[in-house]
Amino acid sequence: MTSWKEKLGSQIQDDWGEEIDVFAQQMVLRRQGKLAEKIFAETRLRRGVYGQRYDNGKRNDGLQDRALAFPCGDATKGPGTVWDAPGMLRIKIPYGALTIEQVEVLADLSEEYSDNISHITTRQDIQYHYIHIEDSPDLMRRLAATGITTREACGNVVRNVTACPFAGVCGGEAFDVSTYADALTFFILGHPDCQDFGRKIKIAFSGCETSPCGLTMFHDIGLIAKRRIVDGIPKNGFAFYVGGGLGSVPSQAKLLNEFVPEEEIFPVTLAVCRVFGRLGEKDNRTRARLKFLIKSLGMDEFTRLVEQERKILPHDERWAGYLKGPQQGLSKPTKEPSTLAEGPYPDGFKEWVAVNVKAQRQVGYATVTAVCPLGDLSANQMRSVADIARVYVGDNIRLTVEQNLVFRWVTEQDLPALFVALQEAGLAQPSAGTIVDVTSCPGTDTCKLGHASSRGLAAVLREQLAAINSQLDEAVKELRIKVSGCFNSCGQHHAADIGFYGVGRKVRGYMVPHFQVVLGGQWDNNAGSFGLAIGAVPSRNIPLAVRVITTHFVEGREPGEKFKDFIQRLGKPAVKKWIKELTAIPAYDVDRSFYSDWGDSREYSTGDLGIGECAGEVVTLAEFGLSESERQVFDAQLHLDKGVPEEAAQAAFKAMLTAARSLVRIENIDVPDQAEHIVTEFRNRYHETRVFHDPFAGAKFTNYFFRQYEEQGTDVDHETAHHRIEEAQLFIEAAYGCYARLGATAAA
Repeated sequence: MTSWKEKLGSQIQDDWGEEIDVFAQQMVLRRQGKLAEKIFAETRLRRGVYGQRYDNGKRNDGLQDRALAFPCGDATKGPGTVWDAPGMLRIKIPYGALTIEQVEVLADLSEEYSDNISHITTRQDIQYHYIHIEDSPDLMRRLAATGITTREACGNVVRNVTACPFAGVCGGEAFDVSTYADALTFFILGHPDCQDFGRKIKIAFSGCETSPCGLTMFHDIGLIAKRRIVDGIPKNGFAFYVGGGLGSVPSQAKLLNEFVPEEEIFPVTLAVCRVFGRLGEKDNRTRARLKFLIKSLGMDEFTRLVEQERKILPHDERWAGYLKGPQQGLSKPTKEPSTLAEGPYPDGFKEWVAVNVKAQRQVGYATVTAVCPLGDLSANQMRSVADIARVYVGDNIRLTVEQNLVFRWVTEQDLPALFVALQEAGLAQPSAGTIVDVTSCPGTDTCKLGHASSRGLAAVLREQLAAINSQLDEAVKELRIKVSGCFNSCGQHHAADIGFYGVGRKVRGYMVPHFQVVLGGQWDNNAGSFGLAIGAVPSRNIPLAVRVITTHFVEGREPGEKFKDFIQRLGKPAVKKWIKELTAIPAYDVDRSFYSDWGDSREYSTGDLGIGECAGEVVTLAEFGLSESERQVFDAQLHLDKGVPEEAAQAAFKAMLTAARSLVRIENIDVPDQAEHIVTEFRNRYHETRVFHDPFAGAKFTNYFFRQYEEQGTDVDHETAHHRIEEAQLFIEAAYGCYARLGATAAA
């Protein structure tokens, strides 16, 4: 039988083929025990081969952990990761651009090796779940034969370069950024200056400042197209931003240079990477992103170091070489322009055009967004996409950060027929970019870090909002909802009008899935600002929370007022009252649905369920303390809203102190109230013993606490206070998690 290596070897560029061969050899060495599991784990991550939930060989049935039997015995592909356990493959799709051939291969691969689904991520990647690691070399070869690599899709390297899916056809852009995104992707891929980071670097391009398509303000490196007249000649360049990021504590990117000429973006990017590689944190992963280095050094010093590094970079002809030869990434139509004929049109066509179709700046053409609920496309739907593209647009297909797919260069005359084709493929839902079009990360479906079912919640919200979409106020239709399964923000909840991230709470002895409600983020202006959490609501009540919040918005907004401004005008105390009554949880024997997650019939609790409903009526001292810490962190937000960051920072630390004391008092009821005593006791009882450490994040949250303690009395600005509030919120959530693990009800 002919292997895929033999069959496709000549179609794969040499260096990519050699890299896949090396990876296959490393797999063999790992199976033989000749390659350390930690080294192999980072190796496979840099090839896009990722872990997946339950790959430690255990699954909790709601009552206790159950072993999952795999035939590989004790063989592992990383620390605590069973060799035969299903995993995930992340596939880089630079700036989301796909050809027809690539779509067809992706369809085949999802059917043959995965669960029949190509999942679009919030960074324009494709992910397969439930793959076996032994299949990964063949997957890589079949992708490489079409020009796709999985190299550096994960790991501590430069990840997929993203860009606006409307680049080149948008009327508001300075110029088409596609060719720059394409060239930088392959210049930086495997570059020796980009291999020694403590964490990843994410890069995004945008053609303008005001639209959200590029989301440059929450990327490590964000490039916004600018055009200037230099010596009388129009010149392309970029506003160059650094240090943005979401994650558990989001940061807005800072301006490094307001105009970097096009021939300089490669060396300046390299200079940033070299400074980050040399001075960035390596040991403490929770402080290893670029944003922390910039915060530590200060923007002025970081800029000086980058400029100094740029001066000593050895010249590389490729820096401007791509501008002189054939430029990749540029698109062109396959048909002559035309106008939309007079009707009659198919049922639903006008509604679909109003939402999913945008006129291009090129007269006679339009872009069409195919909505892909939860970012999922079946193999047959992918084949339909390829068939549609072949007839109407050729290789002009782009993935979006909102987990959809865009056809570009559709002639207006073709719109009715394309609509019918999308209807037949189940991809014509008229909801692109509306409140119905809910974005979600994988959450507890497949992610090892997920705390709650983000996809389950997103699916329910989509279904309920779609049913009433025609009745919704136009201002509500424009809102965006984004859901993350945990605080790490893969669902980009900070940048949404209404965001949610999953947390767990112990109530009356049972674990109950919750979502923190995050309000007031800004999707426009490339994610110009971030929202803050106002409180946790049981997962089952989140759909009702959405209804309550949007109803208040419709009834209370001023003419033309945006949601972010509305929330800011009313203030968080008023908004918090809206959801207060939704935080009540019925007793376990009254409504058990609250004690399981969306789409999951198991009990959500992994703790001791022996404590019955009667015992659950008792609220322990620790629970009171943790509840008080939540109130205090909310106070911190109010101080920040009032423009007093110093008081906000003090309140944030006070909330952390209260949460820490709540746990300390379980073992030492007489701990004094002074900060130094609480910190010392907490360090000895919960940090040194690792009792507080998160199973996946380790000491991340305790380090937040200790650092804020050490920084008490230092000057803080608005942004620093914002960060401290975020950290305090996460520390409190970790305290709840620790408390649940302790089974502390009886002990307290």
